[in-house]
Amino acid sequence: MARRPTNPLDAAEAVFKPASAKPAGRAAEAPRIPGTRESVTLRIESDVLEYFQADGPGWQDRMAAALRAAAGL
Repeated sequence: MARRPTNPLDAAEAVFKPASAKPAGRAAEAPRIPGTRESVTLRIESDVLEYFQADGPGWQDRMAAALRAAAGL
């Protein structure tokens, strides 16, 4: 029996493949909690941002309310 595998590349693939393989199927999504917020990146024009920030703190809530109204929610 040889001390080294005949093909080192195949031996390395055999060792690392199980650790790097992705799980089969899609993971179950956690249930959403009503009223929670999600962090996103949104590009908007500076004048729109200035409009909502002009009244001070709470501008994100005001912007969310305007978006909700525009979406008919």
